[in-house]
Amino acid sequence: MLFLLLIAATVLPSNGNRVNGSIDSDGVCVCSVNWPDNVFPVEKVEYLQTIYQTLSINVQREISKVQEYTRTLSVQTYKLQNLTRRVQRMETGGSYTELDFELLKLEIRELLSLTGQLKISLNGSNSMIDQLYSEILNMSQAVSQLESHDKHNVLAIRREIATLKKRLQDCEEHRESQTPTSVDYGSCDHNGLLNVSNPMVIQLNWRGFSYKSGGWGRGSAPNSSEGEVYWVAPLNTDWRTFDSFRFYYSHDDLLLYRNATTKTLSYSYYYSSYYTYRGQGSGMVLYEGFLYYNCYNSRYMCRFNIDTDSKERQFLTGAAYNNRFSYTGVTYQDMDFAVDESGLWVIYSPEANVGYVAIGKINVTSFTVERTWVTRLFKPSATNAFMICGVLYAIRPVDLRSEEIFHMFDTRTGEEGAVSIKLGKVLEKLQNVNYNPSDHKLYVYNDGYQITYDVIFKPK
Repeated sequence: MLFLLLIAATVLPSNGNRVNGSIDSDGVCVCSVNWPDNVFPVEKVEYLQTIYQTLSINVQREISKVQEYTRTLSVQTYKLQNLTRRVQRMETGGSYTELDFELLKLEIRELLSLTGQLKISLNGSNSMIDQLYSEILNMSQAVSQLESHDKHNVLAIRREIATLKKRLQDCEEHRESQTPTSVDYGSCDHNGLLNVSNPMVIQLNWRGFSYKSGGWGRGSAPNSSEGEVYWVAPLNTDWRTFDSFRFYYSHDDLLLYRNATTKTLSYSYYYSSYYTYRGQGSGMVLYEGFLYYNCYNSRYMCRFNIDTDSKERQFLTGAAYNNRFSYTGVTYQDMDFAVDESGLWVIYSPEANVGYVAIGKINVTSFTVERTWVTRLFKPSATNAFMICGVLYAIRPVDLRSEEIFHMFDTRTGEEGAVSIKLGKVLEKLQNVNYNPSDHKLYVYNDGYQITYDVIFKPK
């Protein structure tokens, strides 16, 4: 306002002014000047200034929008060129997958959406925007046609080929990792257990599905010309006792249930001697023509000669018995006999160890335990165990279809620790696990079924 007054004072003639004055109570002269509207329109000048400022702001805003639209249009044009090249490559027979189609369609939808927003923002038609929108629509139609023209299921075939290639690669890797180290049967020229194969179901035991507990395996019969024998010993349906077992002198006879030899451990009498050589638990094993097992209701070890039918008993000092410290889920396996490259073992828990496993090396000549090792393995925490080259391996459950070999103890060095080797299974419980050094297999009695695993060793 001040600059307007100054302009007025210098421009307008003095005789055109009307000045009225008065003296206030303090003796001060107060003057007022009245400017006629026809002389200088001050209020109109102020109004014009306001309009000018508003227009300046709006022009700057529109310029910014145009610049932003220009950048957006440049980006979208580049994307469109990129999409065009990709579609052309697909049209000329280049490699593509279903994912390529999905990605193209997603990007086209985004371009259409952004271009539509540009059109709305410009409040009307724009030749450049219209052309861009039209090209995007044409490209969308081309991609749809490419996808629909896949009459020969090229995408499905490619997916199947990719799946087969992956399975083949996995199979090759699995085969390489599972290739057994060349170790002679009966030799310990390796660095211990590396892995086991998937289970191989041989057959149901000869007594039927109801006989879920028991044991089986392959042994040697030194006094027989056949040289090998397959034995099967199901427990009675009490899951505790057995009075007889069968063996076969060939694998074919085993599979066909033919030419079986049945041996009876005890006979039914009405006095206590009936129980003297009755078997208890599923910890039995056949070694050098003798079946070794826990004598019924006692801490005695028994053995039965399959050639002569002779029987022997030997006291296992301090051993817990009668299901005191059996494996988890497997009853009355207080004594678990095992065979490996170095001979015969018994895995048990002395009463003094309150459940912790002891490993006894059996002298088969005197039928006595000649040395014992005490471990940190709590027997009821395992489902079963076996020996390989003087090393104890214990198993524990994982779920209904798998177990884990989780603990080892080396009687040669005293080394003890954790391992982790998956062991698949057919049914829930493994009642008996026997290793055979003559063929490097585990023989497992799994809820009445006879199954085997191939053992794989670490190379030296």
